[in-house]
Amino acid sequence: MEAVTETLRQTPRASSLVENLNFQLRNYFFLRRTLGNSYLGLLQYFLNHRGFMRSEVPECEGKSPKELLTGAPHPHWLELL
Repeated sequence: MEAVTETLRQTPRASSLVENLNFQLRNYFFLRRTLGNSYLGLLQYFLNHRGFMRSEVPECEGKSPKELLTGAPHPHWLELL
């Protein structure tokens, strides 16, 4: 019980993370009223392979989340499709 209480105390309870995610995804949802698995899969692929245009961390700028995770560069996301 103490471990759970301590974990809950240390977990940030801010909605800013969720609000930021919703704000960024809202731009892609205007195209459709309903979102199927195929559209969400394509959106996930695009967001994981597109490079960051700007970042507070200079090492992340111009790299995609996949490049940051694997440490290896990859071709443009359209070429990978």
